[in-house]
Amino acid sequence: MAGTAHEYLPDPEAVTKLGYESYHRVADGVTAVDLAAEACRVALKNAGLGIADVDLIVLGHSDIPQYLGWDPSAAVARALDAQGTPTVLFTQSCAAWSLALDHAAGAMALSPDTGTVLVAMVNVVSETHTNRMDFNGTIASDGAAAAVLRRGHPRLRRLSSASFTNPEFADLFRIDIGGSAHPVPPPGRTHRDLDPMIAVYEHFGADPERFGRFIGEVVGRFTDVVDHALARAGRDRSELTRLVYFNDSQRAIHGAADAIGIHVARTNAELARRLGHMGAADQLVSLHLHAEAGELAPGDLVALAGVASPGMHWFCTLLKA
Repeated sequence: MAGTAHEYLPDPEAVTKLGYESYHRVADGVTAVDLAAEACRVALKNAGLGIADVDLIVLGHSDIPQYLGWDPSAAVARALDAQGTPTVLFTQSCAAWSLALDHAAGAMALSPDTGTVLVAMVNVVSETHTNRMDFNGTIASDGAAAAVLRRGHPRLRRLSSASFTNPEFADLFRIDIGGSAHPVPPPGRTHRDLDPMIAVYEHFGADPERFGRFIGEVVGRFTDVVDHALARAGRDRSELTRLVYFNDSQRAIHGAADAIGIHVARTNAELARRLGHMGAADQLVSLHLHAEAGELAPGDLVALAGVASPGMHWFCTLLKA
């Protein structure tokens, strides 16, 4: 972190205030498809399966894609040498993983022929479009995670999920240049000269009271979706063993833990310090590392939850370890 922060910020010390110690940046030439496909290969190997055993591939992609008018989920399937396996793509920013798990569960419920689903999440920051250290209060990382979901598997079972979207905030944190509305930057400027935070300031009209209400809603909606998911599973907060939030700043993760009454030691706060924010991959990466470290006992109730923008979306998925 210390050796590269000057590439992104005039004041490198600013990143330390967020609580991050390191982040991940792919080597030049490594793409999101490369990362996602490699994560899938590892997941399949760990499950003792081949790509021919997979009935559905679901990809979540939370940053700028390599091309327009293109489906990265099909490109990942090709990299895996899948033969006719259906693929689905989710691009709903940091919430993509939750929607992907819901889709996988729905596919299994609707089709008896769908018994094995390969879910992959990937985030590779487009350095052309955004500044990974000066975007939305996090330090953005590149990374991918994949999981094999199997009908009837005894561990890490999905119990329920809940989500909420406030469309009032649909334009917050959007990248204004590059889409069909404004395909290229104004003469003499680049994509990174146009700060997405401007839309946030404009939305609230520099009114501190309106912004304060917004922050209150961020926390309130978060607790609402956690409670809603718990209610759907017939559980309550007292039964929660662990919260896996997205890899936000330390202050934000501590705030989320306090809001639902769980000790911060039972969150991914320490993982977030060294991982950085990997977009839609955060929850699956952290879940894997918690499991690998022996921090999840059979029967533990785990809430994977967070807030995602643009959107703005609040989401929670409950798992039984």
